[in-house]
Amino acid sequence: MAAYADIHDEGERLGADELGALQLTRLRATLRRAYERVPFYRESFDKAGVRPEDCRSLADLARFPFTAKTDLRDQYPFGMFAVPREDVRRLHASSGTTGRPTVVGYTDGDLSTWADVVARSLRAAGARPGQLVHVAYGYGLFTGGLGAHYGAERLGCTVVPASGGMTDRQVMLIRDFRPEVIMVTPSYMLTLLDEMERQGVDPRSTSLRTGVFGAEPWTEEMRREIEERLGIDAVDIYGLSEVMGPGVAQEFASTKDGLHIWEDHFYPEVVDPLTGAVLPEGELGELVFTSLTKEAMPVVRYRTRDLTRLLPGTARPAFRRMEKVTGRSDDMIILRGVNLYPTQIEEILLRTAALAPHFQLRLTREGRMDALTVRVEARREAAAAQREAAAAAVVRAVKEGVGVSVRVEVVEPETLERSVGKIKRLVDLRGAG
Repeated sequence: MAAYADIHDEGERLGADELGALQLTRLRATLRRAYERVPFYRESFDKAGVRPEDCRSLADLARFPFTAKTDLRDQYPFGMFAVPREDVRRLHASSGTTGRPTVVGYTDGDLSTWADVVARSLRAAGARPGQLVHVAYGYGLFTGGLGAHYGAERLGCTVVPASGGMTDRQVMLIRDFRPEVIMVTPSYMLTLLDEMERQGVDPRSTSLRTGVFGAEPWTEEMRREIEERLGIDAVDIYGLSEVMGPGVAQEFASTKDGLHIWEDHFYPEVVDPLTGAVLPEGELGELVFTSLTKEAMPVVRYRTRDLTRLLPGTARPAFRRMEKVTGRSDDMIILRGVNLYPTQIEEILLRTAALAPHFQLRLTREGRMDALTVRVEARREAAAAQREAAAAAVVRAVKEGVGVSVRVEVVEPETLERSVGKIKRLVDLRGAG
């Protein structure tokens, strides 16, 4: 297929009315496909008392039942597929660290669609055909590496499939190959920046001009940290394996005001995490997706557990935006009656000059009360007195901003375990003997 050279592709040229009509047509086809070909959905719809023909408007989707990650695990490995297994060209799967893996499949058509939406996303981020893209997402069963790879090739870029790990070698490749674009998790980008500085390399002297970061929540403070240290445009890409992979939504470098959802392929809702009620545009809640064009594994009202809100489109007015994900409903910490998310701590740490952006939250039980300790690395240049003052400042800021008391332990640089993928922010030790 020809590489993308235009500023817009056909889907991006749709007006609001055209998009709505296309969504309804594709939604009804997806519901029929799921009901007729996936026993799980037939049983689920029947139990809820709805059939595909009951969807006469986009609003009618709210009548249909949700799909949860546990449902996908219960159908392990291929029970959610709407095509014969031999028509599936690729399998991806989650790590399965909290249970059975969730397995997803792709037809030839799915793989082409996926490459299209990632190419569209990269173009929105500022990448152009002919540029060199350094992909440091993990390859393998994780969707990040291969999803980014084929999308960049579809755009007409040259791809360096670096994958994760071997951090010193990654820095060498960036220096020698001179890529303009890097695709990686934001936490691993910080690790790469630390390694550049350890080697005596000024990050701002590299060829990198665009960073496309995803696979984990990250804050505006982390964006500023990366942009200032590296001298690039840092933009967000969103996706999840169960819905497609990276490329479900993308932030434009020209606006940096949230991620435009590619609604010609993925229909979003935001619901109350407790009641499941659909929330009006602009209200914070849990993001839910229904696929509109997936062949091998359509998903209907998949609960992502990601917390965000829907907003009107800007760079592409027909497509709604989602705010940068602030956390997950299942990552929320309830500490002595106060709701707290790791990103709230991250924002405070990144505003504290003596502290590095590498941290971990340790949840313990003291008597009948839960306690939270923030372990955070100091910056190399920070003296002992600065570290002590920084710890006290974080304690005050968390108490004043979040409303709960925490301990802060400032540790030496490179003390905390690094991750080449999604960083483990929370360690729950309350059940430890």
